[in-house]
Amino acid sequence: MAREKLLGPLGESHARVDAPDKVTGATRYPGDIALPGQLWMKTLYAHRAHARIKRLDVARAEQTEGVVKVFTARDVPINEFGLIAFDAPVLAGDVVRWIGEKVALVVAETEQQARQALDLIEVEYEDLPALTDPREAMKVGAPVIHPHYANNVLKHVPIRKGDVERGFAESDVIVEGAYYTPMQEHAYLQPEAGLAYLDEEGRVTVQVAGQWTHEDQHQIAHALGLPDERVRVIYPAIGGAFGGREDMSVQIILALAVWRLDQMGIHRPVKTIWSREESILGHHKRHQMWIRAKWGAKRDGRLLAAEVEVIADAGPYAYTSTKVLGNAAVTCTGPYFWPHARVDAYAVVTNNIPAGAFRGFGAPQGHFAAEQQMNKLAKRLGMDPVELRLKNVLREGALTTTQTPLPGGVVALPQVVQVCARAAGWKATSTERHVADENLPQGSTSTRQPLATGYGFACAFKNIGFSFGFPEGASAAIELHGGTRVERAVLKIAGAEVGQGGHTVFMQMAAEALGLPLAQIELVASDTATSGDFGSASASRSTFFAGNAIRGTAAAALQKWRDEERPAIAIYRYQPPATENFDAATGRARPNIAYGYVAQVVEVEVDTETGQIRLKRVWCADDVGKAINPQLIEGQIEGGVVQALGYAITENFVTRDGHVLTPYFSNYLIPGVLDVPERIESLILEFPDSEGPWGARGMAEMPFIPLAPAITAAVHDATGVWFDELPLTPWKVWERLHERSYTPHS
Repeated sequence: MAREKLLGPLGESHARVDAPDKVTGATRYPGDIALPGQLWMKTLYAHRAHARIKRLDVARAEQTEGVVKVFTARDVPINEFGLIAFDAPVLAGDVVRWIGEKVALVVAETEQQARQALDLIEVEYEDLPALTDPREAMKVGAPVIHPHYANNVLKHVPIRKGDVERGFAESDVIVEGAYYTPMQEHAYLQPEAGLAYLDEEGRVTVQVAGQWTHEDQHQIAHALGLPDERVRVIYPAIGGAFGGREDMSVQIILALAVWRLDQMGIHRPVKTIWSREESILGHHKRHQMWIRAKWGAKRDGRLLAAEVEVIADAGPYAYTSTKVLGNAAVTCTGPYFWPHARVDAYAVVTNNIPAGAFRGFGAPQGHFAAEQQMNKLAKRLGMDPVELRLKNVLREGALTTTQTPLPGGVVALPQVVQVCARAAGWKATSTERHVADENLPQGSTSTRQPLATGYGFACAFKNIGFSFGFPEGASAAIELHGGTRVERAVLKIAGAEVGQGGHTVFMQMAAEALGLPLAQIELVASDTATSGDFGSASASRSTFFAGNAIRGTAAAALQKWRDEERPAIAIYRYQPPATENFDAATGRARPNIAYGYVAQVVEVEVDTETGQIRLKRVWCADDVGKAINPQLIEGQIEGGVVQALGYAITENFVTRDGHVLTPYFSNYLIPGVLDVPERIESLILEFPDSEGPWGARGMAEMPFIPLAPAITAAVHDATGVWFDELPLTPWKVWERLHERSYTPHS
C-alpha cells in the first residue's frame, strides 16, 4: 500500500522503472549479451571518399584460421536500404561513395580472428573525384555522385508567401547574414553492437539498439528478400540514440550473416561490437548547413519580408535528409509571422559521411540563422530582443510561411518568451538591456577586461511527430488479468526506451488510463514479435503517440472487462490527423499535427585573452502541454542544454576530402562535467494540446534548439562581436576578438 500511495496520478515525478538495474549494473545492453557458440563479425570499410572497386579478393581471408565465412555484395539478395529511398547499398558493389561504405564482412570464431582477417582481404580501387562541398556539388557540370540525383540535388523545397520584393521595398531596415552550422557526432555512450540468431520459430532475429523496431524489421526483410514476419527485432537496453540509431548500422549485416550461415548448415549466433572509432566513422551525423538570410522590417519592429537560402550536406544517400530539410525550411524564418517570405532549401549529395536525424531534426540549424537575424535586427532597431519577439511571434490563427496556422489550440510562444524573460530578471530600456543581478555588471562589459559577461535570448518552435504527409500512427495492446477485479495489466508496446524515460511514462499513462496503481502495470516492450508498429522514438513523438494509443487500448480493454472477458485483451492503433507535404510550387502545407514552444536566456563569460567561453546560467521555458513526469522533463531540459552546449562551443567535427580527422573522444570534445552550467532553471509550462493525450505535447528536442543562438547573442553582448559560425572554439573566438585573419565556412 505504501508503494501505491507513492505512485500516484499523472503529473508527479515517479522514479524511472529502469533506474535500479542501470545503477547497479544489472542492465544488459546489446554488447553485454552472449549466446553459446556465438561467432564474431567484423566489417571492412572502404576508407575511400569516392572510388570504383576494380577487384575484391577474399580468398586469403577465408583460408585464415578461425574464419568461417566472408560475405560481400554478391551475398545480399536485394542490396539496398534507406528510410526515405532505397538508394544505399548494404555492401558496396562496384562503387564506394563515402569512407564508411561497408565492403565485406568477416565472420570468425573469435573477434580477434575476424579483425586479423580483414587485413587479408585484397581490394583494388580506382579513385574517383570526391565532392565534399555541397555548394560546389550542386553547380552545373559537377560530377554526378549518385545516379538517382541529377545535379547532385537530392531535394529542393521552395516556399513562397506574399510578395517579397514589395516587402523589402516597404522595409525601413534590412538585415543580411551568412551562417554555417557544423556536423555533430551523436556521441551516445554505447557504440553500435548486436547479436543475431534464428529464434524458436525460425525467424531471423536481431537484438540491437535502435529507435524503430518495425522499420528495422522492414529494412532487414527487404534486403534479404524475406517477408517481414520472417524477421524479428528486439531492443534490449539502449545506450542513447538522439536520432543516430534511426537508420541502419549493424542491423542488416548481422541478419545477413546469420541467415546465410544457416543456409550453409551453420546454426550459430553472430555478434558484433563496433569500436568508438568505427561508430564515429560508420553512422550518420547532423547535417552541416550553409544559410543565407535577408530580413526586412519596419522601424517599429514589425517584420515584413524574409528571403532565405538553405544548403544542407546530405552525404551520398538520402537517409532522412528530405525530412530534416523540410524542418529547416520551416524554421529558418523563425517562429514569427511573415507577410512575405521566400525560402529555397536544398539537400545536396556529397562524398562526406551521410547526414541524418539528430535531436531537433533541422530545427537547430534553421533557428540558429533565424535567431541570429532577430538579435541583429533588434540591435539595428535599438529595440529590446524580447520586445521585438513579442511583437512578431506566431499566435493562434496566424499563418506560417507555409500558409497554414499552427494546430493544437494555444500557441504559447508569447507565454514562453514572457515567462523565461521574467524568470531571468530580464530588464530593458530603449537602448540597452541586461539581466538584473546586483552582483554582476549591468549591460555589456568592455572587451578590455579579461572576463566579459553577456546575456542572450532566443526562442523556437518544434514539430511533434513525423511531418509532410509521412504515414503516422502508433499501436499498443493491453491485457487485463484477474478474477473479480483487475489484479495486473500487461502493456505491450514497441516504443523504444533510448534513455529518455519513455517506458516509465508509458506505464504511468497506462496506470492513469486504467485507473490502477503503477505497481500493477507490467510492460512488454520493443519486440516486433509481441507488439504492433509504434513508429520511431524520434521527432519528440513518443509520449504524444504512446499516450493516445494507450488511452485507446485501455478504453477497449476495460469495456471487454466489463463484458466479463477474462483475460480482457485489446489492441488499438492511434491514427493522428493527416499532414501535408509542401506544394511543389508554393510550399503551402499543413506539415505537422502538433508543436512545442521554447525560450531561453543564457549568461556567458568570455575570456578575451584565451577565447574560452563559459556558459554560466541558463533559463529554459518549455510548453509541454501536460507534464506527465516533471522530473523526467527537467532531465530532458538539462541534458538537451548540455548537448547543445557541445554543439555550440566544444564539438568541432573536422573533415578533409571526406575523411574524418576527429574520430576519437580525445580530439572530438563532448562536454564534460566541468562544462556543465552552474545553474539550469527548468521552467515547465502547461498549455494543453487539443490532440495530445491529457493535453501533452512532446518536448525532448526543444531545449536543444535555441541554445546556440542564445549563446552567440550573449557573446555579442559581452564582446560586441557577432559569431555566425559554430562551434565557438577558443581559437576562433580569440582570432575574431583580436582581429586576426580567419576564414569562415560561410
